Amino acid sequence: MGRKWNNIKEKKASKDANTSRIYAKFGVEIYVAAKKGEPDPESNRALKVVLERAKTYNVPKAIIDRALDKAKGSSDEVYQELRYEGFGPNGSMVIVDTLTNNVNRTAPEVRSAFNKNGGNMGVSGSVSYMFDATAVIGMEDKTIDEVFEILMEADLEVRDIVEEDESVIVYAEPDQFHAVQEALKNAGITEFTVAELTMLAQNYVTLPAETEAQFEKLIDALEDLEDVQQVYHNVEFAE
Repeated sequence: MGRKWNNIKEKKASKDANTSRIYAKFGVEIYVAAKKGEPDPESNRALKVVLERAKTYNVPKAIIDRALDKAKGSSDEVYQELRYEGFGPNGSMVIVDTLTNNVNRTAPEVRSAFNKNGGNMGVSGSVSYMFDATAVIGMEDKTIDEVFEILMEADLEVRDIVEEDESVIVYAEPDQFHAVQEALKNAGITEFTVAELTMLAQNYVTLPAETEAQFEKLIDALEDLEDVQQVYHNVEFAE
């Protein structure tokens, strides 16, 4: 399980390096989630997940409110959720989730990022079968036993609970995200180090130093694209 959390940390650290980009992407994601149903997280589970994620990335309230106001207003901007899959150097695997209002722009940009950085796009399903959709929730100042007891009292059986880097991490089925977080909140836990619905690789690989550098350029190029919301991969970066 350690590799999974380390990869989430790596991705989050990379994203945190450019807050303006993060805020812009969250603005789109919040707007799209709010347009799917009511712009109220208590009645719109998709929106609630996005807002919980936004909190762990310290997205300002002004950004959130602006996206919600846009969804409540007369905006008819339509976004499509598209997933692209591909391979990086040495057969590494990459999943790219996008939200786009221009499909004709997104696909060529994603393909170009792959081609220019030692990778290539695959067909739908060529990579995703090696990943598992997973809810990941992390917190500090708790032990594994304490978290296990909280979840047991809530009658929740999750995939795993591990301790790493001074955090306790819960891995659960995607449809358990809200139940797990609510159980933890009811036990007095209000701050989370991670709260994600993510794709975790079933097996991770390490790359030679020079190849790892090329792979990082590929991930950076993909994450820099306007329409890309999430990038998942199966590479464990060296410490």
